[in-house]
Amino acid sequence: MKPVSIKDIARAARVSHSTVSRALRGSPLVNPKTAARIRRIAEKLGYLPSALGRSLKTRQTMTLGVVVNTIADPVMAELVAGIQEVANRAGYSILLAESHAEPERELRAVRSLLEHRVDGVLAAASRVGPDYRSLLEPIGVPIVLINNQHPQPYRHAVSIDSLPASLAITEHLIALGHRRIAYIGDRYGYQTDWERYTGYAEALRAHGIELRPELAVKGDGMIAGGIEAMSALLELRHRPTAVFCYNDLTAIGAMRAIRSRGLRIPQDISVAGFDDLFFSADTNPPLTTVRQPKRLMGAMAAEILLKVMAGEECEQDIRVPGELVIRESTGPPPSNSRTGDPS
Repeated sequence: MKPVSIKDIARAARVSHSTVSRALRGSPLVNPKTAARIRRIAEKLGYLPSALGRSLKTRQTMTLGVVVNTIADPVMAELVAGIQEVANRAGYSILLAESHAEPERELRAVRSLLEHRVDGVLAAASRVGPDYRSLLEPIGVPIVLINNQHPQPYRHAVSIDSLPASLAITEHLIALGHRRIAYIGDRYGYQTDWERYTGYAEALRAHGIELRPELAVKGDGMIAGGIEAMSALLELRHRPTAVFCYNDLTAIGAMRAIRSRGLRIPQDISVAGFDDLFFSADTNPPLTTVRQPKRLMGAMAAEILLKVMAGEECEQDIRVPGELVIRESTGPPPSNSRTGDPS
Protein backbone atom coordinates (compact mmCIF):
# COMPACT_ATOMS: atom_id res chain seq x y z
CA MET A 1 0.00 0.00 0.00
CA LYS A 2 1.56 3.29 -1.17
CA PRO A 3 1.54 6.37 1.07
CA VAL A 4 -1.10 8.95 0.17
CA SER A 5 0.34 11.73 -1.99
CA ILE A 6 -0.63 15.33 -2.72
CA LYS A 7 -1.82 14.09 -6.14
CA ASP A 8 -4.27 11.71 -4.42
CA ILE A 9 -5.65 14.56 -2.32
CA ALA A 10 -5.89 16.89 -5.34
CA ARG A 11 -7.81 14.24 -7.25
CA ALA A 12 -10.23 13.67 -4.36
CA ALA A 13 -10.70 17.41 -3.75
CA ARG A 14 -10.85 18.26 -7.47
CA VAL A 15 -8.29 21.04 -7.16
CA SER A 16 -4.75 21.53 -8.42
CA HIS A 17 -1.67 20.06 -6.80
CA SER A 18 -0.39 23.52 -5.97
CA THR A 19 -3.66 24.40 -4.19
CA VAL A 20 -3.35 21.30 -2.02
CA SER A 21 0.28 22.09 -1.24
CA ARG A 22 -0.59 25.67 -0.24
CA ALA A 23 -3.58 24.57 1.84
CA LEU A 24 -1.52 22.06 3.81
CA ARG A 25 1.14 24.70 4.46
CA GLY A 26 -1.52 27.12 5.75
CA SER A 27 -0.98 29.62 2.95
CA PRO A 28 -3.33 32.68 3.00
CA LEU A 29 -3.59 32.40 -0.79
CA VAL A 30 -6.15 29.58 -0.42
CA ASN A 31 -9.76 30.29 0.50
CA PRO A 32 -10.23 29.24 4.17
CA LYS A 33 -13.25 27.04 3.39
CA THR A 34 -11.37 25.33 0.56
CA ALA A 35 -8.31 24.86 2.78
CA ALA A 36 -10.43 23.33 5.57
CA ARG A 37 -12.06 20.93 3.08
CA ILE A 38 -8.65 19.89 1.74
CA ARG A 39 -7.32 19.26 5.25
CA ARG A 40 -10.37 17.11 6.06
CA ILE A 41 -9.83 15.06 2.90
CA ALA A 42 -6.11 14.70 3.69
CA GLU A 43 -6.84 13.45 7.19
CA LYS A 44 -9.51 11.05 5.94
CA LEU A 45 -7.06 9.59 3.42
CA GLY A 46 -4.35 9.22 6.08
CA TYR A 47 -1.94 11.69 4.47
CA LEU A 48 1.46 12.37 6.00
CA PRO A 49 3.70 15.22 4.77
CA SER A 50 5.50 14.18 1.62
CA ALA A 51 8.96 14.86 2.98
CA LEU A 52 8.31 12.29 5.64
CA GLY A 53 6.83 9.84 3.21
CA ARG A 54 9.92 10.06 1.01
CA SER A 55 12.46 9.75 3.79
CA LEU A 56 11.23 7.42 6.53
CA LYS A 57 12.36 4.23 4.85
CA THR A 58 15.77 5.53 3.84
CA ARG A 59 16.91 8.02 6.48
CA GLN A 60 17.13 7.68 10.26
CA THR A 61 16.73 10.57 12.67
CA MET A 62 17.91 8.53 15.70
CA THR A 63 14.75 9.62 17.51
CA LEU A 64 11.97 7.55 19.10
CA GLY A 65 8.48 8.90 19.70
CA VAL A 66 6.83 8.10 23.04
CA VAL A 67 3.13 8.62 23.78
CA VAL A 68 1.93 8.46 27.40
CA ASN A 69 -1.43 9.04 29.01
CA THR A 70 -0.10 11.94 31.11
CA ILE A 71 3.32 12.76 32.47
CA ALA A 72 1.62 13.49 35.82
CA ASP A 73 1.06 9.73 36.28
CA PRO A 74 3.98 8.23 38.27
CA VAL A 75 3.61 4.94 36.37
CA MET A 76 4.24 6.75 33.08
CA ALA A 77 7.26 8.53 34.52
CA GLU A 78 8.91 5.22 35.41
CA LEU A 79 8.04 3.66 32.05
CA VAL A 80 9.66 6.62 30.29
CA ALA A 81 12.74 6.31 32.51
CA GLY A 82 13.18 2.71 31.33
CA ILE A 83 12.67 3.71 27.70
CA GLN A 84 15.12 6.59 28.02
CA GLU A 85 17.81 4.34 29.49
CA VAL A 86 17.69 1.90 26.56
CA ALA A 87 17.32 4.65 23.96
CA ASN A 88 20.30 6.60 25.25
CA ARG A 89 22.46 3.48 25.32
CA ALA A 90 21.62 2.88 21.67
CA GLY A 91 22.29 6.49 20.69
CA TYR A 92 18.65 7.56 20.36
CA SER A 93 16.84 10.53 21.82
CA ILE A 94 13.08 10.55 22.54
CA LEU A 95 10.20 12.90 21.80
CA LEU A 96 7.34 12.78 24.31
CA ALA A 97 3.62 13.41 23.74
CA GLU A 98 0.47 12.98 25.88
CA SER A 99 -2.81 11.31 24.92
CA HIS A 100 -4.93 11.98 28.07
CA ALA A 101 -6.68 8.63 27.50
CA GLU A 102 -8.41 9.94 24.36
CA PRO A 103 -8.08 7.80 21.19
CA GLU A 104 -8.33 10.75 18.78
CA ARG A 105 -5.81 12.75 20.76
CA GLU A 106 -3.51 9.73 20.84
CA LEU A 107 -3.69 9.43 17.04
CA ARG A 108 -2.96 13.14 16.65
CA ALA A 109 0.03 12.77 18.96
CA VAL A 110 1.42 9.89 16.89
CA ARG A 111 0.87 11.78 13.64
CA SER A 112 2.73 14.75 15.12
CA LEU A 113 5.62 12.49 16.10
CA LEU A 114 5.69 11.05 12.58
CA GLU A 115 5.90 14.56 11.15
CA HIS A 116 9.02 14.97 13.30
CA ARG A 117 10.34 11.89 11.45
CA VAL A 118 10.79 9.57 14.41
CA ASP A 119 12.24 6.16 13.55
CA GLY A 120 9.82 4.24 15.80
CA VAL A 121 7.01 4.80 18.30
CA LEU A 122 6.18 3.51 21.79
CA ALA A 123 2.64 4.08 23.07
CA ALA A 124 1.73 3.50 26.72
CA ALA A 125 -1.88 2.75 27.75
CA SER A 126 -2.94 2.90 24.10
CA ARG A 127 -6.64 3.20 23.29
CA VAL A 128 -5.95 2.74 19.56
CA GLY A 129 -4.22 -0.65 19.50
CA PRO A 130 -4.45 -2.62 16.21
CA ASP A 131 -5.75 0.46 14.35
CA TYR A 132 -2.12 1.56 14.12
CA ARG A 133 -1.49 -1.01 11.40
CA SER A 134 -3.20 1.05 8.69
CA LEU A 135 -1.42 4.23 9.81
CA LEU A 136 2.12 2.97 10.30
CA GLU A 137 2.69 -0.18 8.25
CA PRO A 138 2.46 1.58 4.83
CA ILE A 139 5.31 3.91 5.77
CA GLY A 140 7.40 1.32 7.58
CA VAL A 141 7.35 2.85 11.07
CA PRO A 142 7.14 0.19 13.83
CA ILE A 143 5.27 0.70 17.09
CA VAL A 144 5.37 -1.15 20.42
CA LEU A 145 2.50 -0.83 22.89
CA ILE A 146 2.92 -0.82 26.67
CA ASN A 147 -0.09 -1.90 28.74
CA ASN A 148 -2.36 -1.86 25.71
CA GLN A 149 -5.87 -0.73 26.74
CA HIS A 150 -7.50 -1.88 23.50
CA PRO A 151 -9.36 -5.21 23.88
CA GLN A 152 -7.62 -6.64 20.81
CA PRO A 153 -3.97 -7.73 21.19
CA TYR A 154 -1.14 -6.15 19.22
CA ARG A 155 1.76 -8.13 17.86
CA HIS A 156 4.49 -6.06 19.56
CA ALA A 157 3.43 -5.26 23.11
CA VAL A 158 4.57 -5.43 26.73
CA SER A 159 1.88 -5.59 29.44
CA ILE A 160 1.53 -6.35 33.12
CA ASP A 161 -0.28 -9.65 33.64
CA SER A 162 -3.08 -8.05 35.62
CA LEU A 163 -5.52 -10.93 35.98
CA PRO A 164 -3.43 -13.39 38.04
CA ALA A 165 -1.94 -10.54 40.07
CA SER A 166 -5.42 -9.25 40.92
CA LEU A 167 -6.55 -12.75 41.79
CA ALA A 168 -3.56 -13.08 44.15
CA ILE A 169 -4.21 -9.82 46.00
CA THR A 170 -7.92 -10.69 46.40
CA GLU A 171 -6.91 -14.14 47.67
CA HIS A 172 -4.73 -12.37 50.24
CA LEU A 173 -7.75 -10.41 51.52
CA ILE A 174 -9.89 -13.55 51.63
CA ALA A 175 -7.16 -15.41 53.56
CA LEU A 176 -7.28 -12.64 56.17
CA GLY A 177 -10.96 -13.43 56.70
CA HIS A 178 -12.67 -10.78 54.57
CA ARG A 179 -15.93 -11.60 52.80
CA ARG A 180 -17.30 -8.17 51.92
CA ILE A 181 -14.52 -7.08 49.57
CA ALA A 182 -15.09 -4.11 47.29
CA TYR A 183 -13.38 -3.28 44.01
CA ILE A 184 -12.77 0.30 42.88
CA GLY A 185 -12.00 0.25 39.17
CA ASP A 186 -11.07 2.88 36.61
CA ARG A 187 -13.67 4.05 34.12
CA TYR A 188 -10.81 4.92 31.74
CA GLY A 189 -8.82 1.73 32.34
CA TYR A 190 -10.50 -0.34 29.61
CA GLN A 191 -8.53 -3.58 29.23
CA THR A 192 -6.50 -3.45 32.47
CA ASP A 193 -9.61 -2.55 34.47
CA TRP A 194 -11.43 -5.53 32.96
CA GLU A 195 -8.51 -7.85 33.78
CA ARG A 196 -8.20 -6.61 37.37
CA TYR A 197 -11.92 -6.88 37.99
CA THR A 198 -11.90 -10.38 36.46
CA GLY A 199 -9.11 -11.52 38.81
CA TYR A 200 -11.05 -10.09 41.76
CA ALA A 201 -14.26 -11.80 40.65
CA GLU A 202 -12.59 -15.16 40.01
CA ALA A 203 -11.08 -15.17 43.49
CA LEU A 204 -14.44 -14.47 45.11
CA ARG A 205 -16.20 -17.18 43.08
CA ALA A 206 -13.47 -19.71 43.91
CA HIS A 207 -14.23 -19.22 47.61
CA GLY A 208 -18.01 -19.26 47.25
CA ILE A 209 -18.32 -15.54 47.94
CA GLU A 210 -21.20 -13.87 46.13
CA LEU A 211 -20.34 -11.05 43.73
CA ARG A 212 -22.35 -8.06 44.87
CA PRO A 213 -22.81 -5.31 42.23
CA GLU A 214 -22.92 -2.53 44.82
CA LEU A 215 -19.37 -3.41 45.91
CA ALA A 216 -17.88 -2.83 42.42
CA VAL A 217 -17.62 0.89 41.67
CA LYS A 218 -15.62 3.04 39.26
CA GLY A 219 -13.09 5.75 39.96
CA ASP A 220 -10.91 7.61 37.48
CA GLY A 221 -7.52 6.11 38.28
CA MET A 222 -6.57 9.21 40.28
CA ILE A 223 -6.78 10.23 43.95
CA ALA A 224 -9.97 12.28 43.52
CA GLY A 225 -11.77 9.36 41.92
CA GLY A 226 -10.68 7.10 44.76
CA ILE A 227 -12.11 9.51 47.33
CA GLU A 228 -15.42 9.72 45.47
CA ALA A 229 -15.77 5.96 44.92
CA MET A 230 -14.79 5.05 48.49
CA SER A 231 -17.19 7.65 49.89
CA ALA A 232 -20.01 5.93 48.00
CA LEU A 233 -18.99 2.54 49.40
CA LEU A 234 -18.99 3.96 52.93
CA GLU A 235 -22.60 5.06 52.47
CA LEU A 236 -23.74 1.46 52.01
CA ARG A 237 -25.82 -0.06 54.80
CA HIS A 238 -23.30 -2.90 54.97
CA ARG A 239 -19.99 -1.32 54.09
CA PRO A 240 -17.05 -3.44 52.90
CA THR A 241 -14.37 -4.60 55.32
CA ALA A 242 -11.74 -4.52 52.56
CA VAL A 243 -11.28 -2.76 49.23
CA PHE A 244 -9.03 -3.66 46.30
CA CYS A 245 -8.23 -0.61 44.18
CA TYR A 246 -7.37 -0.45 40.47
CA ASN A 247 -4.12 1.36 41.25
CA ASP A 248 -2.20 2.97 44.10
CA LEU A 249 -3.46 6.51 43.36
CA THR A 250 -7.03 5.23 43.73
CA ALA A 251 -6.02 3.47 46.96
CA ILE A 252 -4.59 6.68 48.39
CA GLY A 253 -7.89 8.43 47.65
CA ALA A 254 -9.78 5.56 49.30
CA MET A 255 -7.58 5.83 52.39
CA ARG A 256 -8.30 9.54 52.65
CA ALA A 257 -12.05 8.94 52.44
CA ILE A 258 -11.86 6.23 55.12
CA ARG A 259 -9.88 8.41 57.53
CA SER A 260 -12.23 11.35 56.93
CA ARG A 261 -15.00 9.22 58.49
CA GLY A 262 -12.90 8.56 61.57
CA LEU A 263 -12.26 4.97 60.53
CA ARG A 264 -8.93 3.17 60.87
CA ILE A 265 -6.86 1.29 58.31
CA PRO A 266 -6.68 -1.72 58.48
CA GLN A 267 -8.54 -2.17 61.79
CA ASP A 268 -11.88 -1.06 60.31
CA ILE A 269 -11.23 -1.39 56.56
CA SER A 270 -8.29 -2.94 54.73
CA VAL A 271 -7.03 -1.24 51.55
CA ALA A 272 -4.96 -2.75 48.72
CA GLY A 273 -3.70 -1.14 45.53
CA PHE A 274 -1.86 -2.01 42.33
CA ASP A 275 1.43 -0.62 40.88
CA ASP A 276 3.71 -0.13 43.92
CA LEU A 277 4.51 3.51 43.21
CA PHE A 278 7.71 4.93 44.67
CA PHE A 279 5.81 6.42 47.64
CA SER A 280 3.47 3.49 48.35
CA ALA A 281 5.75 2.12 51.09
CA ASP A 282 5.55 5.52 52.82
CA THR A 283 1.79 5.99 52.99
CA ASN A 284 0.09 5.85 56.39
CA PRO A 285 -0.11 2.92 56.84
CA PRO A 286 2.23 1.49 54.17
CA LEU A 287 0.15 0.18 51.26
CA THR A 288 -0.33 -3.46 50.34
CA THR A 289 -0.14 -3.59 46.55
CA VAL A 290 1.03 -5.42 43.43
CA ARG A 291 4.48 -4.42 42.24
CA GLN A 292 4.48 -3.62 38.55
CA PRO A 293 8.08 -3.53 37.20
CA LYS A 294 7.44 -0.28 35.36
CA ARG A 295 10.99 0.75 34.51
CA LEU A 296 11.78 -2.79 33.34
CA MET A 297 8.67 -2.84 31.14
CA GLY A 298 9.66 0.46 29.53
CA ALA A 299 13.15 -0.90 28.88
CA MET A 300 11.79 -4.16 27.45
CA ALA A 301 9.46 -2.27 25.10
CA ALA A 302 12.29 -0.05 23.88
CA GLU A 303 14.53 -3.06 23.27
CA ILE A 304 11.77 -4.75 21.25
CA LEU A 305 11.27 -1.59 19.19
CA LEU A 306 14.99 -1.36 18.39
CA LYS A 307 15.02 -5.01 17.31
CA VAL A 308 11.98 -4.55 15.06
CA MET A 309 13.57 -1.44 13.54
CA ALA A 310 16.68 -3.52 12.81
CA GLY A 311 14.56 -6.17 11.09
CA GLU A 312 15.13 -8.81 13.78
CA GLU A 313 12.61 -11.39 14.91
CA CYS A 314 11.54 -10.82 18.51
CA GLU A 315 8.91 -11.82 21.04
CA GLN A 316 5.44 -10.55 20.32
CA ASP A 317 2.90 -9.89 23.11
CA ILE A 318 4.90 -10.17 26.35
CA ARG A 319 3.09 -10.51 29.68
CA VAL A 320 5.11 -9.48 32.73
CA PRO A 321 4.06 -10.98 36.11
CA GLY A 322 3.26 -8.72 39.04
CA GLU A 323 4.51 -9.30 42.57
CA LEU A 324 2.27 -9.20 45.63
CA VAL A 325 3.75 -6.84 48.24
CA ILE A 326 2.06 -7.19 51.64
CA ARG A 327 2.33 -4.18 53.95
CA GLU A 328 0.38 -2.76 56.88
CA SER A 329 -2.75 -1.45 55.09
CA THR A 330 -4.33 -4.92 55.13
CA GLY A 331 -5.28 -7.03 58.13
CA PRO A 332 -8.13 -9.17 59.49
CA PRO A 333 -11.67 -7.74 59.40
CA PRO A 334 -12.98 -6.08 62.57
CA SER A 335 -14.09 -8.63 65.18
CA ASN A 336 -17.65 -7.27 65.19
CA SER A 337 -18.11 -7.73 61.43
CA ARG A 338 -20.11 -10.62 60.09
CA THR A 339 -18.21 -13.56 58.73
CA GLY A 340 -20.72 -14.04 55.94
CA ASP A 341 -22.53 -11.68 53.58
CA PRO A 342 -25.53 -9.83 55.03
CA SER A 343 -28.88 -11.25 54.10
